[in-house]
Amino acid sequence: MSTTRKAYRAAILHSLADPAVAGIESSYQYFEDGILLIENGQVAEVGEAASLLPKLNGVDIQEYRDALITPGFIDTHIHYPQTGMIASYGEQLLDWLNTYTFPTERQFADKSHAADVAAIFLNELLRNGTTTALVFGTVHPQSVDAFFEAALALNLRMIAGKVLMDRNAPDYLTDTAESGYAESKALIERWHGKGRLHYAVTPRFAPTSTPEQLDLAGKLLREYPDLYMHTHLSENRKEIEWVKELFPERKGYLDVYDHHKLTGPRAVFAHGVHLCDDECKRLAETGSAVAFCPTSNLFLGSGLFNLNKLEQHGVRVGLGTDVGAGTSFSQLQSLNEAYKVMQLQSKKLDPFKSLYLATLGGANALYLDDRLGNFLPGKDADFVVLDYNATPLMSYRMQQARSLEERLFALTMLGDDRAVKETFAAGVSVHRRDA
Repeated sequence: MSTTRKAYRAAILHSLADPAVAGIESSYQYFEDGILLIENGQVAEVGEAASLLPKLNGVDIQEYRDALITPGFIDTHIHYPQTGMIASYGEQLLDWLNTYTFPTERQFADKSHAADVAAIFLNELLRNGTTTALVFGTVHPQSVDAFFEAALALNLRMIAGKVLMDRNAPDYLTDTAESGYAESKALIERWHGKGRLHYAVTPRFAPTSTPEQLDLAGKLLREYPDLYMHTHLSENRKEIEWVKELFPERKGYLDVYDHHKLTGPRAVFAHGVHLCDDECKRLAETGSAVAFCPTSNLFLGSGLFNLNKLEQHGVRVGLGTDVGAGTSFSQLQSLNEAYKVMQLQSKKLDPFKSLYLATLGGANALYLDDRLGNFLPGKDADFVVLDYNATPLMSYRMQQARSLEERLFALTMLGDDRAVKETFAAGVSVHRRDA
């Protein structure tokens, strides 16, 4: 097999560890004039251009000026069927589901519609520099088929699953405990581990699944130990009260999932806005992760995510856009909102912690940090080229910046899809901005 090598030259920044654990100065590596060497879709080497250039005789070098290369962004919670209803006005969670979400998801019974939306959705992710995502489908198996077909064609590392929902939803969107199990099993056999794809067992949230369905979801996880589990947790206070009514025998919302053996490594719970200390402790004990979805939590009025509290308990945390309740596919814009969420709690979100959440932190939450999240040799060459001059205002602001920290913070405050010059998956360009 022939070796394909290519190098990329620009400023390069990647996370090495969580700043909350290692300290800011030890948490990242930065090369003002760097080289990222890619070999057969994986990182071969990263370092200063002055050191690496003499080794690159005959290697094609792509140079970017006034740009920053970072690992591809990782979205740990997003709904692809809700792409068409993003920015729908004026409801909180439960009313919003009934008013907008369920009617929109009904259309995914049509495979061709699902395929059209999957193409739009993946294009938006890549335009925004997101190369890996943990994705909700709908209750329809064909929604997952359409998504995985599109992701496989682009050789993306994506995780998705069919929604399990056998009660408290419209008849046109419900399965049964048995059919949900059988359809999920067939999808797992068809897609899990194919290319760079992974399957997630996906109960929507506890109120829309019977105990019987949650039991069978846990059975799938035991039958296929390397699967993901993806659901919602403690997003909205009315939702939490509803869970108490439906599961009076359980001591709390997380305990419902724990009882049905749905916690553990590769279990990702979206939102987690209203978690008590005992729940945080249990999430950490089981190796479960939480997706911080700031644009969604603010948009639906769900509350303020307490990142520091989860950190103190050692819970794995990734960043999610949660489209369509979230208002942007951009992880840069999610970090903009995350900073404000922290400020409203009189806490700070350092720019290097932001970088970690969007890259290596997401990989850690998904147990993919051996493959993704930074530029250590052997990892997948998923990366993004960010343009410091994407807009006139950003260009002017960068001229005033006196440090890397200032430039990075300005990117998260002013950046969006326009800042993404090019996106690469497994060393192949999958999005290039027109200008």
